[in-house]
Amino acid sequence: MAAQLSDPDQSDDAIAEINVTPFVDVVLVLLIIFMITAGVVEFGLEIDVPRTREVVTTDKDFAYVNITSKGELFFGNDPVSVYDIAELAKAKNPDQPGIYLRAHRTTPWEVVAPVIAECGVNRVNVNVVTKPLSRDPRGRR
Repeated sequence: MAAQLSDPDQSDDAIAEINVTPFVDVVLVLLIIFMITAGVVEFGLEIDVPRTREVVTTDKDFAYVNITSKGELFFGNDPVSVYDIAELAKAKNPDQPGIYLRAHRTTPWEVVAPVIAECGVNRVNVNVVTKPLSRDPRGRR
């Protein structure tokens, strides 16, 4: 004799309950993914940018190398090539060659880096002016 589990008076009606098991599975998988990626996203380099103060006077008389926002180089007010800067700086101060490097705030790093590298190879001291120019050095006033 077979056992009957359902009530014989009930028919095959649709079940009106939501099955929460797949929902719980998806939520747990998403929770695990979030926990793993939260640690990766939080990882990074913390860089504390140094604060500088303006120096009113200086005892060094170096020439200014100005870089415009378009990448044009000027030694003082004269246009110059990146390869001539070290020679001009050595001609101005043979005992202690050096320059003050001023770059416009929108100047790309690809223009500034070769100037610093070329001066470093030729043993010319580079002093970077930390307060950026508000306009191009050769721009119209």
